[in-house]
Amino acid sequence: MRQKEFFTSRWGLIISALGIAVGTGNIWRFSRIVAQNGGGSFLIPWVIFLLIWSVPLIIAEFAIGKSTRFGPVGAISKTAGNKFGWMGAFIAFVSTAIMFYYSVVTGWCIRYLVSAFSGDLFNTSNHLIYWENFYAGYQPVFYHFLAISIGAVIIYRGIVKGIEKANKILVTSLVVILLALLVRALTLPNASEGLAYFFTPDIDKILDYKVWLNALTQNAWDTGAGWGLILTYAIYMKKKEDVPLNAALIGFGNNSISLIAGMIIFSTVFSLSTVDAMTQITESGPANTGLTFIYLPLLFSKFSGNVTVNIIFASMFFLALSFAAMSSLISLIELTTRTFIDFGFKRKKAILLVASTGFVLGLPSALSIDFFVNQDWVWGVGLIVSGAFISFSIIKFGVDKFRTEVVNGEGSDVKVGKWYNYIIAYLIPFEAIALLAWWLISSVSWDPEWWNPFHAENAGTCLFQWGIMITFFIIFNKFIVRKTLIENAD
Repeated sequence: MRQKEFFTSRWGLIISALGIAVGTGNIWRFSRIVAQNGGGSFLIPWVIFLLIWSVPLIIAEFAIGKSTRFGPVGAISKTAGNKFGWMGAFIAFVSTAIMFYYSVVTGWCIRYLVSAFSGDLFNTSNHLIYWENFYAGYQPVFYHFLAISIGAVIIYRGIVKGIEKANKILVTSLVVILLALLVRALTLPNASEGLAYFFTPDIDKILDYKVWLNALTQNAWDTGAGWGLILTYAIYMKKKEDVPLNAALIGFGNNSISLIAGMIIFSTVFSLSTVDAMTQITESGPANTGLTFIYLPLLFSKFSGNVTVNIIFASMFFLALSFAAMSSLISLIELTTRTFIDFGFKRKKAILLVASTGFVLGLPSALSIDFFVNQDWVWGVGLIVSGAFISFSIIKFGVDKFRTEVVNGEGSDVKVGKWYNYIIAYLIPFEAIALLAWWLISSVSWDPEWWNPFHAENAGTCLFQWGIMITFFIIFNKFIVRKTLIENAD
């Protein structure tokens, strides 16, 4: 299939790929995980795993997408062989399943932006009840529809006029807003105590294996590595575009945003909290609602003695959160749309199908927090499987051949050394196995019926839902590969 549309420049590609990586997880999940894992102690393994999980997988996705010019199904088929097209289908489905409920999350962010800007968010003394009243009604359905509609319009406009243009606005504005919030947060009384907690390591925590596993998990879920999203955007890279340097810029750029968000939240929490700050910040609630939609609005209500100032800064925060969510949502929609385009659909028909299906299949998450929690658990952990499948496809292709011919091929400004072979062939598979074992086995501790596929968060529900989809894709593997690679070849 001959590629006809490309990002206009390296800047357009980088900022669009940053839009994938920078999402709500940078702002709400990162700070909570840091607080749960010893503050500054967490940052050391977090940076290490950036180098030995995220960046290598981002390099892999860029190289595979650029070389094959296909979404996950065709890309994995051409890399690992046609027998393994089902792996690409699973990667695509995991991100599609995440799209269904991530649109709901994006809707929550937009709703709270509206609420903050109108001042309604500060007309309550109990933000927990405020959140529960919002979710108990039908507003989440409306905002879910609004979010996926905005994303669909952007994708409909194509790569340059849609994705690239939107991300230049969303990501650039996000960074500016976060920097403005950072300046204000650092000038709050006792902000230095929050920074000290955030950046000071504790040797006992560093030696705790759970801290390392959580640091690896955060990298797996935060940077977008292994999702197939960067692979999809890489389809639109120009032939002479660099792979390794772009991957490093995205990895470090994403983690820089996380650090800025962490500095904002910890400075604010330590300055304004009149209760046990760590207890509040570590309580996640479903989809991290505890920190983001309950505790932070309370903090913003005390940001200053001036209500107008509080409204301004709260609006800025939820605007940044909405922008982060939307930039990630459009990449999820594009991946699914591209999968159908590879199947022979025109972009217009593909996006109409994806948007309408996404809205319908996102309704259960919009209406039931229990269903939302289940889907977030199943497909969030499923991303680890996706990363493993990408590593496997490179192993089948030949790791050294992939490094020398694909990664270090035309357009490569920086040549990747043999260290990459060992990370892809050995380290990433080991990390994936360790993470899967950790999350699935740990579910036994909170659910004695860990085998029950109808419980919200346990090993049984993951294995059951993964098993259904993998079995389906294996059965129809030949059909999927034929439709993607053969029938649509120019």
